[in-house]
Amino acid sequence: MRLPSLPRWPLAHLPTPLEDARNLSAALDGPRILIKRDDLTGLALGGNKTRKLEYLIADAWEQGATVIITTGAAQSNHCRQAAAAARVAGMRCVLVLSSADADPPAQGNLLLDYLLGAEVHFVRDRSERQPEMERIAEELRRQGERPYIIPTGGSTPLGASAYVAAAFELTQQLIANSWDVSRVYVTSSTSGGTHAGLALGARLCGDPFQVVGIGIEADAAAIRDVVLPLANATAEFLGVDARLGPDDLRIDDRYVGPGYGIPTAECLEAIKLAAQTEGLLLDPVYTGKTLAGMIDHIRNGEIGREETVVFIHTGGAPALFAQADALMASLKR
Repeated sequence: MRLPSLPRWPLAHLPTPLEDARNLSAALDGPRILIKRDDLTGLALGGNKTRKLEYLIADAWEQGATVIITTGAAQSNHCRQAAAAARVAGMRCVLVLSSADADPPAQGNLLLDYLLGAEVHFVRDRSERQPEMERIAEELRRQGERPYIIPTGGSTPLGASAYVAAAFELTQQLIANSWDVSRVYVTSSTSGGTHAGLALGARLCGDPFQVVGIGIEADAAAIRDVVLPLANATAEFLGVDARLGPDDLRIDDRYVGPGYGIPTAECLEAIKLAAQTEGLLLDPVYTGKTLAGMIDHIRNGEIGREETVVFIHTGGAPALFAQADALMASLKR
């Protein structure tokens, strides 16, 4: 397998801790809950994208890049970490962010983008991101720069390979602690790199657990249409024979609510519960909805009390500050 030989730019503090969330488990009268702390990867307040950026920044460096161009929403965790990674590697960073507001407030992740010195361009709609990145890249080439474009979330076979490695890391931690885990919960979306890498990694580890993706946008079919081909493209990229089929991906889209980035009541409850049982800070876009899904699976009996499950904490705490009003309203209820 090609994975061990892939160049990496050291950015993340690895392995990330695997913690026993005893208070959260007791509050839910539920199974043993382990938290994989990928919010503690270290780079610019951490998060799951740092793992992917280790590979992507190394590839950019090998290609002689002078500037990173990437994209996301105005409160993108990926863009914040990409801006920091570019600085560590001595490169500039240009961000193309979609926002209905032409001049969104400089708070949360966006504030950090500016602090990290990223050049920020706003577009109105998500569909405008890729054309705008390509336009900026062409302009930079004319100026003698060497741009390196990273798609949304770093979700390429190279980026997803980082979560194949993470699946091996997690499996080793479980073996070392003699923990027998039935399910691993992770955020799933239409960028899909984290879920794709974990699902493929689990298969390559011998399927020691089922990866359960909790959708935070779109529906399960739309997410599967991204995650499945990406997982198989990553397998081909890594030179392994394993392939996944539609039935190999578990995606639950019942917790999306009104849409991407709009916290549900269950999401806000999960954020509050995690904070007040484990001192754990989740975000209202990704991890809050993902934990809400896992909590519902516990409460409805889908997960038995005798099981052990893992929650992948992918970070995103800066987005809390961009949704302070909704959070405060939920705390006052």
